[in-house]
Amino acid sequence: MKVAVLTVSDGVAEGSREDRSGDLLDELLAGEGYEVERRVVPDEGAEIARAIEVLDEGGARLVLTTGGTGVAPRDVTPEATATVLDRTAPGIAEAIRSDAIGRTPHAMLSRGLAGVCGRTLVVNLPGSPGGCRDGFAVVRPALAHALDLLSDQPTGHIQT
Repeated sequence: MKVAVLTVSDGVAEGSREDRSGDLLDELLAGEGYEVERRVVPDEGAEIARAIEVLDEGGARLVLTTGGTGVAPRDVTPEATATVLDRTAPGIAEAIRSDAIGRTPHAMLSRGLAGVCGRTLVVNLPGSPGGCRDGFAVVRPALAHALDLLSDQPTGHIQT
């Protein structure tokens, strides 16, 4: 199954910073057997939104964004994501923040969103490798089920 990592970073986009968070997510997803596509965009709302749409249109069933979820002036990933979501999945972002707050008080500054764009699950993760590792660990147990639901695969739910 095709999935994507979208790194949102001015520094990575201009080549002055290494994409450690994107590399880590790529490794974690590949380890789960997913075919991973990578994209990098600067902290620009229109470019973030368009990249998510292009990845959905290109068949990615999951887009994990990394970066731009804090309170800095150029942190616009949640706002850009919100413009392309058809439906939100607030429980995912709440679970990620709830898990992280036990490790760092900075977790309360995260504004990441999650939801569905077309048939693609989109999850905003922080820009740090640790935040990505921990956020992925929270999402991982429900990921296959969520992707099955989005692709209309049988899920074992009892139909009433």
